[in-house]
Amino acid sequence: MTFGWVNHLSAARRAAAAAAALLLALAACSTINPTAPHLYTLTPRASIGPGPKVDWQLLVETPVAAAGIDTPRIALARTPTSLDYFADVSWADRAPNMVQGLIVQTFEDSGRIVSVGRDTVGLRSDFMLKAELRDFQAEYATPGAAMPDRVHVRLSAKLVAMPRRTIEAGETFEATVPVRGRAFTDVIAAFDAALGRVTGDLATWALAQPLAAPQTARAPGP
Repeated sequence: MTFGWVNHLSAARRAAAAAAALLLALAACSTINPTAPHLYTLTPRASIGPGPKVDWQLLVETPVAAAGIDTPRIALARTPTSLDYFADVSWADRAPNMVQGLIVQTFEDSGRIVSVGRDTVGLRSDFMLKAELRDFQAEYATPGAAMPDRVHVRLSAKLVAMPRRTIEAGETFEATVPVRGRAFTDVIAAFDAALGRVTGDLATWALAQPLAAPQTARAPGP
């Protein structure tokens, strides 16, 4: 009789298959969920000048950015022509998504606009803010320094009238803030300050533009 040998062989095959499946699962986990980096987010305090409340509504698109910046990784430029990243740390979201949310928050906190939101909410608006995030990195101003010396943020923005899609105004906003310390949290604080200046200047500029919400067409009287 060979039944015992067959059962033993089947059990061995099942064990081997289970082990192989476990190895594949572990490999997949190591690929999909590598060692999690420390996550950081920004909470800049933008300063917005006083002024009247505008009567138009605004949607903010996600800023476009080069591939080196369009990532959750925190960028680091050792030279003007190179781009690296800090190890074991990351933004909580892709940099353009994070910047978009903070632009919306800056307009909301101003209290000077009827309505503002992300373009993904699907609401109608009078104007669209289109932007390009051109710089969003820590930089070495001193060759051979142990830590980056400054954070550089540069954003180009355009106000586009809807639904005509005509550009009504455009400007570029830029801030460079020194890193005041040797800890990584000092780098994050410099990002906070630089982005706060940029979003504050952007909102102040946009709210000062001579724009007006289109008048709703009225049916002719009898």
